[in-house]
Amino acid sequence: MAEPHGAAPPAAPPLGRVVETGLYVDDLDRARGFYEGVLGLAPMLADARFAAYPVGDTVLLLFLRGTADQPIALPFGGAIPPHDGAGRLHFAFAVAAADMEPWRAHLQAHGVAIEGEVHWPRGATSLYFRDPDGNLAEIASPGLWANY
Repeated sequence: MAEPHGAAPPAAPPLGRVVETGLYVDDLDRARGFYEGVLGLAPMLADARFAAYPVGDTVLLLFLRGTADQPIALPFGGAIPPHDGAGRLHFAFAVAAADMEPWRAHLQAHGVAIEGEVHWPRGATSLYFRDPDGNLAEIASPGLWANY
């Protein structure tokens, strides 16, 4: 049934959380070396075109750029529509405040340059660094946002 003239559309149902996020990389082996070797992530699933990592209750997906630009038929039915991305993206990992200094030392020990550091008004600290594809990663302690 159509809405009366001037009536607002109904509110969207609530969202829970971001379940997964994807990054697109030029060299999947190099990216896996960084995310597994430096950040300590262990893949749940990986093949020649992507790797999936559990991070808390979310999933970080790395896609080899250009390999997901066609629909992907799934063996159990359905298909994933095409997607791809370019440019230097940004994402953040949540860490306990007590783990900020160990993460700083860990990144430095692996030769990862910390490009920026911010001490936020709510009490959080953020450390910024790049992955091998130039994406801006952030390690952030609680207090960054009203909901974190």
